[in-house]
Amino acid sequence: MDNGARRGRPTLATVAASAGVSVATVSKVLNGRSDVAADTRARVQDVLQQHQYVAPAPRRAEGHGTTTVELVFDYGLHAYTGEVVQGVLDAAVELGVTVSVSSGPRRDRVQPALESPSAWARRIAAAGRRAVVAITGELTATHLAALDRAKVPVVVIDPLNPQLARLTSVGATNFAGGMTAGEHLLALGHRRIGYAGGTPTAACNQARVGGLRAALEAQALPLPPEYVTAALFDYGSGFEGGAQLLDLPEPPTAIFAGSDEVALGVIEAARVRGLRVPQDLSVMGFDDTQLARMASPPLTTIRQPLSEMGAVALRTALRLAAGETIDSHHVELATRLVVRGSTAAPAGRRSG
Repeated sequence: MDNGARRGRPTLATVAASAGVSVATVSKVLNGRSDVAADTRARVQDVLQQHQYVAPAPRRAEGHGTTTVELVFDYGLHAYTGEVVQGVLDAAVELGVTVSVSSGPRRDRVQPALESPSAWARRIAAAGRRAVVAITGELTATHLAALDRAKVPVVVIDPLNPQLARLTSVGATNFAGGMTAGEHLLALGHRRIGYAGGTPTAACNQARVGGLRAALEAQALPLPPEYVTAALFDYGSGFEGGAQLLDLPEPPTAIFAGSDEVALGVIEAARVRGLRVPQDLSVMGFDDTQLARMASPPLTTIRQPLSEMGAVALRTALRLAAGETIDSHHVELATRLVVRGSTAAPAGRRSG
């Protein structure tokens, strides 16, 4: 490292000299331009990391600047993410904030040159983003540390691991929601209740099935391992998980799904087996997206306030960017039961 880097904040010229390239080339790498040779890009990124270079935010004309927040998500535009994103955008309009949307880091995405966490964080800082709101399961402790070095605060919605150091997050009362789901089905008279879940390592999925298990244990009932499936929070996983549960020698009479989309897959698995919902099988979901209202029959579900979660995440990110102290690094918004037409008493327990 040269004397200029030791005396203070490294400059583009410092980085360019260390990498043996022009200032323009360093600028192209920082801005993600494609017209830089791969080996040159790698060399510049290594030097940027050695110097821990963070580009200054772009200057804004007095009275004409806007605050820009990066919204990062990698789950695709499903019903869940659509409602969370809408909440972020609605809050941004109210607050006069600009939102830039980007796709987050994913291990399963094929990319010509996968960015390192440091390069990714520097690029966001160089673009003048004041904060990051993330709907992603792929942000690691390394990504969080890189954003911290770049002085870009981040708030994660429904993180896979809310216990990561320095993580500020927003979620819902998933355990309480799972328990409420179990209590609803038990009150209807169900005793064999299955769970078709989403990503097994996700904290929200573990909390939902944990809440169901707690409700069953309170009635001295088990949740057998074969009554629990987990894959992804999508329709296909619901169909496969529902099929697995319904093909058991003694299948459940009710299935609690880890999301509304999973629940729709379960309903289809029941349909192709000639089972009616709710006459032969009760099904309930989690989220209360528009899918729940459009389902046939309309879906009983646990509502988590997705739009509000997005708004709270944006407001929290802006408070962190302003240097304010927040009361809690993990906020959980309340869930509640929404009863519609997909749940009923099991056939043997109905009157008349």
